Amino acid sequence: MLGAIIGDIAGSTYEFHNARNPDFELFPEESFFTDDSILTVAIADAILSKRPYGECIREYGLRYPDAGYGNKFRNWLMQDDYKPYYSFGNGSAMRVSPAGWAFNTLEMVMAEAEKTAFPTHNHPEGIKGAQAVAAAIFLARTGSSKEDIKKSIEIHTGYDLSRSFDEIRLKYRYNEICQQTVPESITCFLESLDFEDALRKAIWLGGDSDTIACIAGSIAEAFYGEIPSTMVQLAENTLDDNLLSVVKEFYRFLA
Repeated sequence: MLGAIIGDIAGSTYEFHNARNPDFELFPEESFFTDDSILTVAIADAILSKRPYGECIREYGLRYPDAGYGNKFRNWLMQDDYKPYYSFGNGSAMRVSPAGWAFNTLEMVMAEAEKTAFPTHNHPEGIKGAQAVAAAIFLARTGSSKEDIKKSIEIHTGYDLSRSFDEIRLKYRYNEICQQTVPESITCFLESLDFEDALRKAIWLGGDSDTIACIAGSIAEAFYGEIPSTMVQLAENTLDDNLLSVVKEFYRFLA
């Protein structure tokens, strides 16, 4: 979960001003948390409090109304009926990471990932994006190799993970849909050397940098097991007290 938040913060200033080389500053002074972190915490809160995911997503969205949400999500926040809007945007994938940690079988993780997506992203591709990320996290934290993670995600989702990072980067363009951000984010993790390298690849790829780094970081945390303490401290200093308290409670829940 912290991997997702740190990725979001690292990518926050590069979303519309993509990094031009691999040696960019990872955490510029103006880095901040976005809707990716807020809604990730909302999912964690729902798991901790055993409340409906949609209720918590809406609560956090209204509590942080200026966090960079898409237009359809903002409209959903203002509705009274909670109806999902058939989205296949990458919002379902960016917020799902707590589900990859909190449940103890792949089947449970996949089922819960669908539940986290459904309040807004009830399109099959929106659900698939969330399930792919949550499954990758579960497999990574339970000892699967990168090759096994790759094969499992391809089997369960149909995603093509055969392209290399370099092949993707040459032609990659900004978009916000699961089909064209989730496989690319997973590839950034698969080709990474460590947690920081996963973030750097995700941001250097271009496009929706905060979300791609959020997704790649969430899987990298599960696989590599440790996040550099300086990055953890940076995240704790960047989040406000309300968000940080939920993050800490979630890690106590997992312990």
